[in-house]
Amino acid sequence: MKSIAATLRRLSLAVLTVIVIFGSFAVFTPTASAETYTVKLGSDKGMLAFEPKKLTVKAGDTIEWVNNKVPPHNVVFDAKKNPAKSADLAKSLSHTKLLLNPGQKQTTTFPADAPAGDYTFYCQPHRGAGMVGKITVEG
Repeated sequence: MKSIAATLRRLSLAVLTVIVIFGSFAVFTPTASAETYTVKLGSDKGMLAFEPKKLTVKAGDTIEWVNNKVPPHNVVFDAKKNPAKSADLAKSLSHTKLLLNPGQKQTTTFPADAPAGDYTFYCQPHRGAGMVGKITVEG
């Protein structure tokens, strides 16, 4: 009888340990997942503009850039106009290759450690025409 009681006690302890371990994963797993947002390069009306021109995201989120109207377009982040003033960060977010055909896509994912603040970006061929936008990364 004592060996059965001891075995049941050990089994109960093992089951309780497993429940505690897996329960801690549920508590410490982040609940928010990264989002993906779409920005059109060239407005639906054929204007030299990003659509939307301003967007608010969180670090870890992804922007899908879709070539829409009046190509060619690209996306360049201004190193002097991002919170870190970092040329490396601006370069990693940018896509300098020109998209020539409607429907072509590129993506930018903001690193999980990206500083909060405003990031200015532009289309290199159309910057002088005012094709500039801003992404705000929330902290």
